Amino acid sequence: MAEVAATAPALSLEGVTCTFPSPDGRSSGYTAVQDASFRVADGEFVSIVGPTGSGKSTLLNVAAGLLRPSAGRALSFGTPVSGINPKAGYMFQAEALMPWKSALENVAAGLEFRGVAKREALDQARPWLARVGLDGFGDRHPHQLSGGMRKRVALAQTLIVDPKIVLMDEPFSALDIQTRQMMENELLDLWASDRKSVVFITHDLEEAIALSDRVLVLSAGPGSRLIGEYKIDLDRPRDVAEIRMTPRFLTLHKEIWDQLRDEVLKGYAQTKLR
Repeated sequence: MAEVAATAPALSLEGVTCTFPSPDGRSSGYTAVQDASFRVADGEFVSIVGPTGSGKSTLLNVAAGLLRPSAGRALSFGTPVSGINPKAGYMFQAEALMPWKSALENVAAGLEFRGVAKREALDQARPWLARVGLDGFGDRHPHQLSGGMRKRVALAQTLIVDPKIVLMDEPFSALDIQTRQMMENELLDLWASDRKSVVFITHDLEEAIALSDRVLVLSAGPGSRLIGEYKIDLDRPRDVAEIRMTPRFLTLHKEIWDQLRDEVLKGYAQTKLR
């Protein structure tokens, strides 16, 4: 079993379908994703794009063990995910920092939840704050930090527990474009130093291409399916602003957008009907 786990993908979703019951219990319910299957190799950076309501976050919740699929299964390094995935760290779209704790205490919290003594957790948190460019800001509380700084704290909070898989649900969507590109480059630098597996959810196709090794495309819901898979053969290391200007980036963007555009229009039409 150890040999199988060593060669297994970091994450594997096999025939995952997620159906949610209707509030009144009379109808068959809402199927968010239908028969979704994909793999993420150890150390691979994969982004998932799709229209609003296409089940991107649903797939991430299945991978994290926060949601049990109606059919199919998720495996992490060859082991079925049952309950919270111990190999995964999750960075949410919404801020998950505790407002009564300092930046240093927020970064240390994940270790404390895992039983590490507070002093030791704080000692480990200090170099992580430095790694995300916040050395000297450890005593600040979330309301005293800019949006970009809070995202850096959240990133350190996720990575300090040394997850083998990092799940990221539109983590930079609320930031202005300049801060967002800085955060994307910092993420790539941190990822390059450790090569954890990353599953990154975004609505921004340019962001997906600039960051990833592969981009997966979801159809419009309900019953979203994986309809496209694109290898991003751009050289690394990358600067996310500069890479957007290269001919190969533009070619990839056109190729993926040609498939994604119709699904975005379908998703938009469905929201108007609701």
